[in-house]
Amino acid sequence: ALVRRDDAEVIDMLPRSVDIAVGDVGDPLAVQSAVSGCSKIIYCATARSTITGDLNRVDNQGVRNVSKAFQDYYNEMAQLRAGKSSKSKLLIAKFKSAKSLKGWEVNQGSYFPNAYASGSSFDEGIDASFEFSEGGQAVFAGFVFTRGGYVEISKRLSLPLGSTLDRYDGLLLSVGGNGRSYVVILETGPLADTSQSKKYFARMTTKVGFCRVRVPFSAFRPVKPEDPPLDPFLVHTFTIRFEPKRQRPGDGTQGATDPRNFELILEYIKALPTGQETDFILVSCTGSGIEPNRREQVLKAKKAGEDALRRSGLGYTIVRPGPLQEEPGGQRALIFDQGNRISQAISCADVADICVKALHDSTARNKSFDVCYEYVSEEGNELYELVAHLPDKANNYLTPALSVLEKNT
Repeated sequence: ALVRRDDAEVIDMLPRSVDIAVGDVGDPLAVQSAVSGCSKIIYCATARSTITGDLNRVDNQGVRNVSKAFQDYYNEMAQLRAGKSSKSKLLIAKFKSAKSLKGWEVNQGSYFPNAYASGSSFDEGIDASFEFSEGGQAVFAGFVFTRGGYVEISKRLSLPLGSTLDRYDGLLLSVGGNGRSYVVILETGPLADTSQSKKYFARMTTKVGFCRVRVPFSAFRPVKPEDPPLDPFLVHTFTIRFEPKRQRPGDGTQGATDPRNFELILEYIKALPTGQETDFILVSCTGSGIEPNRREQVLKAKKAGEDALRRSGLGYTIVRPGPLQEEPGGQRALIFDQGNRISQAISCADVADICVKALHDSTARNKSFDVCYEYVSEEGNELYELVAHLPDKANNYLTPALSVLEKNT
């Protein structure tokens, strides 16, 4: 247990079997010492005030410090065994120089074969490039005016010896640009005979500016419905496609709202490690019960911490309880939901029970959810749908509750 101070009042709150480490989550060295020897993390620290500096230090940077220290510890242990940590991301591509663009091809096409016919009123053209800019960025940009047209960049994957994608959970892309959406396509099959290849796609939404996008392998669907589900082990080609028909006219920055223009800056593409259990449990909040004039600042810091944890590659569980109450747990049924719709309170003891159960529950891995006490509303005045109604908490209620919720939220 990492605590701010080790006076008697604090020590008496913890079981005698707990090892005490004194420090601050804002201090990377103290955190590094605390996580040594740990196999899982439950992060329930929160800022003692709503001052922006405190919020960023604890709810944002603190999560980053702990997740990094945890991964560093596992990397160190793996090096002692002359191996590689199972919690490390796999680098697929890093765009740091013009040389790093070698092997990437720019292709264009149309979903309508006759779109390029002479005299067609829709034959307005396609133009795109993937180049390393003077500013030191790999930029995939251009326009697609042709009806049903698309443009894409693709490359044959070259993974390190002994690495295969079936050991990973999905992809993490660090990108920037004007906020367009794209299609990520993975191609599988024998390299010697591309006619036997199968293609799988998943949609990727970006933001204006820079962001990191997580695309789980479970999100990929076969282009041909009769093809089997994606087997990451067989993936040999990676593609990013832009198609204007899927864009919203309001996407992008002012002056660049034409959905046929796009710009995508790529920093890196990595694979996220897989696993059966969660590594890091983060107790966040829904925003209910916080003073309205400080709610935005609190949620901004919490969200930044959550995003940092998702990008880390660790298996995570993010618990967002309603307003906490100091009372015995197990008294009332719980509701699990996604979408920031809950407003009811919950006992601290019930939140602790959820964290303990999530440690070894495979359904909790890579999920974020809200939880509160059961709320019975008047007909026609429901606050939210009941995702999981759990009147009996004597059994393991977490598995059925979380099995219906989405992963990688």
